[in-house]
Amino acid sequence: MGPADNALDRLGIKLPAAPKPVAAYVPAVRSHGGPVVFVSGQLPFKDGQLTCVGPVPTAVTVEQATEAAKLCAINAMAALRDVCQGDIDKIARILRIGVFVQSAEGFADQPKVANGASELFAAVFGENGKHARAAVGTNTLPLNATVEVEVVAEMRIPMKPGGLPI
Repeated sequence: MGPADNALDRLGIKLPAAPKPVAAYVPAVRSHGGPVVFVSGQLPFKDGQLTCVGPVPTAVTVEQATEAAKLCAINAMAALRDVCQGDIDKIARILRIGVFVQSAEGFADQPKVANGASELFAAVFGENGKHARAAVGTNTLPLNATVEVEVVAEMRIPMKPGGLPI
């Protein structure tokens, strides 16, 4: 087990199977031969069930939405693990995340909700889990989910002498 696996274990998190897509897309895709991985927007699914629906703060508290963002990050890490052929420690860095929060009119604490995902990435990947971020409010999300999180990450890839990927 590497550092990310150890951190997940220490946090009591067991990555699930990557959630199945709910439309015409794939959970994650790696740039052709390169190190960049794009993870599709992940919803707060647990055991196949959407755990958090409706807008913040009228249907869901900020605290519940923050936990939902954390669950989205867990699902994103599951998708990353699949791209890395089962080894999450092949992820070198989380580059950017986008966090979309279904928000009631006047709600402006999307960054607090987004911290659920951001803090988890930092806890798992350390300094390399700190990332650029967008936290955006929206009037609705797929399946009426409260939160959706997308991720751009960088893989560690072996290099040939001269800097070309193997």
